[in-house]
Amino acid sequence: MRGTGSPAALVLAGGRSSRAPGFKPLLPLGDSTVLETAVGGLRRAGVGDITVVVGHRAADLLAVLANLPVRTVVNEHYQQGMFSSVVAGVQALPRETDAFFLLPADIPLVKSRTIRLLARAGRKTGADVVYPVFAGRRGHPPLISARLSPAILAWDGAGGLRSLLERYEVGASEVAVLDEGILLDIDTAADYQFVGRYADRRWPTGGECRQILARLAVPDAVASHGRAVAAVARRLAARLNGAGLSLDEDLVAAAALLHDLAKGRPDHPARGAKLIERLGYPRVAAIIAVHHDIVFAAGQPLDEAAVVHLADKLVRNDTIVPLEDRFACSREKFADAAARTAAENRLARARLIAAAVEQTLETGLADIIGEAFPLPDGGEKT
Repeated sequence: MRGTGSPAALVLAGGRSSRAPGFKPLLPLGDSTVLETAVGGLRRAGVGDITVVVGHRAADLLAVLANLPVRTVVNEHYQQGMFSSVVAGVQALPRETDAFFLLPADIPLVKSRTIRLLARAGRKTGADVVYPVFAGRRGHPPLISARLSPAILAWDGAGGLRSLLERYEVGASEVAVLDEGILLDIDTAADYQFVGRYADRRWPTGGECRQILARLAVPDAVASHGRAVAAVARRLAARLNGAGLSLDEDLVAAAALLHDLAKGRPDHPARGAKLIERLGYPRVAAIIAVHHDIVFAAGQPLDEAAVVHLADKLVRNDTIVPLEDRFACSREKFADAAARTAAENRLARARLIAAAVEQTLETGLADIIGEAFPLPDGGEKT
């Protein structure tokens, strides 16, 4: 796999989709179809040689693929199972192919960054197979050396390709990726609904957030604070949406989970925002950048950044506290007047956001957040 050429790709779209809520390759996904999304991700990663293997409803698929820069192969034996499509695809690979990605069409949301990382690892290691791994689980697409092509073509198909590749485990390599898309296939209606939500997002899933925090060795106390802030922020967003706003609750939760990922470093909001922007999540990064100190004026519309900012100010460590209690502790920490003034200004802005939330929902913060909201000095709710 140490060749100088770029890897090719085989996209498998030959099956019947018997358990799915429709013919999987042609199901709508975002602005296109599942199959077009899978091919598009590979192309954005720089894979120029893509072969799509079709079988069931081949004519329908070929009509769609005619508009894409891909090679097509019709597997006449698709009823024999997925391995027959693997064989058909490998037979169609150009002789000069050094390695190829193998991607079932119903796993359409693999990030382009993941494809590039796998290609880089293949060039560096010369492994027989390079597997992407998310949270300890291998996913798709593996990058397979063309050295294994003769073995694939000679295999009797027992146990499918997985059984064959197990024979080459000694020569395999793994790449840990921050991409849950490698595991997201479409087998059921519930899978399709989740993949549809994920396709429209430009922010990490909860699982990806946890992996990002783990990769950066974020301390447990900081991660616990993020989880508490996310719970408060999601509840606020849900209540506000119930009152007519259109906040993205998943964006709110992701930004809240990650807002302190650079805690303890100089200018941690800006540093954390830069890290997340590099991973391809600019909207999350924009919220992280202002979670500590936001610009908010009376009458300004509430948005996701304001919700995360307020939620952060309502949580000390991993406990929900009233604003005044949270900022009382902050004021005690600062010895110089300038720092105390900055804290007072942050409190004033948090109060403005809280007032906007209370006005929108026509009730107090304690009622909005729920019975878990602790009251200072054992006071009663009003």
